[in-house]
Amino acid sequence: MIVIDNLTVAYGSVQALTGVSLEIGANEFVSIIGPNGAGKTTLLKSISNVVPWQSGDIRVDGTSIRGREGWDIARLGISHVPEGRRVFGQMTVEDNLKIGAMSSRVDMAQIQGIYDLFPHLAARKHARAITLSGGEQQMLAIGRALMSRPRLLMLDEPSMGLAPLLVEQVFHHIGELFKSSSLSVLLIEQRATEALEASQRSYVLEQGRVVISGPSAKLLNDPAIQSSYLGITAKG
Repeated sequence: MIVIDNLTVAYGSVQALTGVSLEIGANEFVSIIGPNGAGKTTLLKSISNVVPWQSGDIRVDGTSIRGREGWDIARLGISHVPEGRRVFGQMTVEDNLKIGAMSSRVDMAQIQGIYDLFPHLAARKHARAITLSGGEQQMLAIGRALMSRPRLLMLDEPSMGLAPLLVEQVFHHIGELFKSSSLSVLLIEQRATEALEASQRSYVLEQGRVVISGPSAKLLNDPAIQSSYLGITAKG
């Protein structure tokens, strides 16, 4: 569905991505792991066309998206849940969801589907988003992204700032969502173990380059990955 070909992105003189190539298929769960500053967030912003790229290409269904506006990217079926959630704090939970639909006509049955997926939100649908816990705000950000009926859901650090129990809940919801739909998921996550366990394929970014890629289960058991990203030291 999405092919990224030899993508290079720079912020002034700082090279963020260099020759990055990867792909995400239909109904596929792909994760990207790597240290801070590796270029993971920049990659998602490039797909959403929030930041321009210097060379290479990004194609959706075989067509380049170079120069297309962010709202147009969303209409292609790509939803981006940014780092830090960024819900509209003074608006209610339900109004946040309505905005995500990108339409003046909101399907209330669709909103009910979000409440079924995230029961915590149903109980607080009339509350202002700023009053929600961090985990609830993350669920709201994901629910808002789902309101546009995407084919690809891009998640940037959904565990950031959450307590371990809430992290577990968020990953559970993401897994259930993927299993119960035809949605593709592209996950960026500092918690490498959780990312590898949740996804089917993974890429490892370092200093703006893809250094390793393969089936997530294989990477999870790779001694080099374990020592560098999972905090596991080989015994003996």
